[in-house]
Amino acid sequence: MKVTHGQIIKRGLTNCCPNCGAKTLFKADTFFELNRECPVCGLRLEKEEGFFLGAMALNYGVTCICLLSPVAILWYYEVLGNRTASILAIILAFGAPVALYRSSRSWQLMLYYSMLPQHLPANRRQMDGDEDENV
Repeated sequence: MKVTHGQIIKRGLTNCCPNCGAKTLFKADTFFELNRECPVCGLRLEKEEGFFLGAMALNYGVTCICLLSPVAILWYYEVLGNRTASILAIILAFGAPVALYRSSRSWQLMLYYSMLPQHLPANRRQMDGDEDENV
């Protein structure tokens, strides 16, 4: 059965396998260890070396733009005091990337398969001998 763009996005936002929708991205009873492949459908989750640098960039961007920028703005307009803003910024700078680790890995897969849905096993079709799957 084909996987639609909407399903890919929904699965990415809920930390599910982009191919089958199972909650199997991470090994059971671990927080940081990604499965090499989905135990349900066999989709290879670990790509080539450096694939998840995008997840790190997403995590960093969300932390800076969505969490630290509002603290800086509130401090600038003197809504937050120096000490409060500093403590909050330190907590967010160290805590948010850890809290968003799993989601950022899932978001990276979501972005990849949103751009290249034909790479999902559920969306593959038979190709002619001279056809390239990346087109």
